[in-house]
Amino acid sequence: MLRQILSQAKKHPSLIPLFVFIGAGGTGAALYVTRLPLFNPDVCWDRKNNPEPWNKVAPNEQYKFYSVNVDYSKLKKEGPDF
Repeated sequence: MLRQILSQAKKHPSLIPLFVFIGAGGTGAALYVTRLPLFNPDVCWDRKNNPEPWNKVAPNEQYKFYSVNVDYSKLKKEGPDF
């Protein structure tokens, strides 16, 4: 398949940016889908030692991918400990 892509790129050089952007988009999507189960506190991999991982997230720990106006270092815990 890679040989076919390279032969098409040699015949039609205007397709090279298309291949680059499609490859970058696929790689970015794969990395984001990999990031979701590894770093999201809603996902529980170990039910015996940590059955509710969302309760162990500190209030100043950023778990969102991108936050616009929130400075997580200045947040304080408002609720009780469970």
